[in-house]
Amino acid sequence: MRTVIRVLTGVAVPLIAAGVITAGSPGFGQYKVKNGDTLSHIAAKYGTTVRTLVQLNDLPGNGNAIYAGETLTLPGGKQAKTSTPSRRGRITYVVKPGDTIGKIALRYHVSQGYLLSVNGLKRSDHIFIGKPLQVPVPVPKAAPKAKAPAKKKTKNNTFAGRTYPDHIVSAADKNRAVLKNRKQPTRGQMRSLIISTAKKYGVDPELALAISWQESGWKQRVVSPANAIGAMQVIPSTGRFSASIVGRKLDLLKPLDNVIAGVVLLDRLTAAAKLDIAVAGYYQGLGGVKRNGMYPDTKVYVKNVLRLKAALEGGWNPAS
Repeated sequence: MRTVIRVLTGVAVPLIAAGVITAGSPGFGQYKVKNGDTLSHIAAKYGTTVRTLVQLNDLPGNGNAIYAGETLTLPGGKQAKTSTPSRRGRITYVVKPGDTIGKIALRYHVSQGYLLSVNGLKRSDHIFIGKPLQVPVPVPKAAPKAKAPAKKKTKNNTFAGRTYPDHIVSAADKNRAVLKNRKQPTRGQMRSLIISTAKKYGVDPELALAISWQESGWKQRVVSPANAIGAMQVIPSTGRFSASIVGRKLDLLKPLDNVIAGVVLLDRLTAAAKLDIAVAGYYQGLGGVKRNGMYPDTKVYVKNVLRLKAALEGGWNPAS
């Protein structure tokens, strides 16, 4: 089953719950976002600009990611100088039968546009049962401690129920920034690249396509907190392994090298194990599967990949 997402993006994204103005005299300091607000509406009402509000509140998504109940800092006034915007954290949510982006956004009180942006999705993208999504949630402000030393802001180090060290998440952030500023192939171009590379290395093209669709939706721009990079979601150590086989260095940020790294890994996995175990090995690691069996999320992953493979063999082409 797949669910088609249709949402609006931009600064006019509608919001969910009611809020109030917390400072209402000239030189206001704070504004609590309410139902129907947009950043452009707030900027016009209080004599400022969207750009100023985005910079002042460190907002993601050029201001299309505000949500009801969030407190924004407004320029001017003593309160504005000392107030801070609401913080957000993230949880990993695994898509369940009947879920849509709209339902998930409503459940966690965030805008659909924000939910799409933090997961690198577009309004035309599909979500599948078992797909892990990063869901932004408000983080309660901790009570201040007397003379407590300043702490470094923590990163979102959790992905698909697993937590990764700061240095890995930092490397992922850097790679994501690089890919964001590069022109990337279309989905149709990535599909053709995956097929030709799979044939070259003797791998079932539909299997490679199914793996890549489940991992990234055939998008080279995607990087997970685990620093799994690109269309095939290859981590650097796997990239080095594949490079040792092909006999040259592979740059995972480049579409062709990324696909080669993933396809070469698939070639070795399918040669070492039957299909379902090979697919599980791509997600969990073959050694981990043999030692511990498939984790629950691995079983869902395998089921989804095999279902996608069958659909692709039947002529399904989401890039057409």
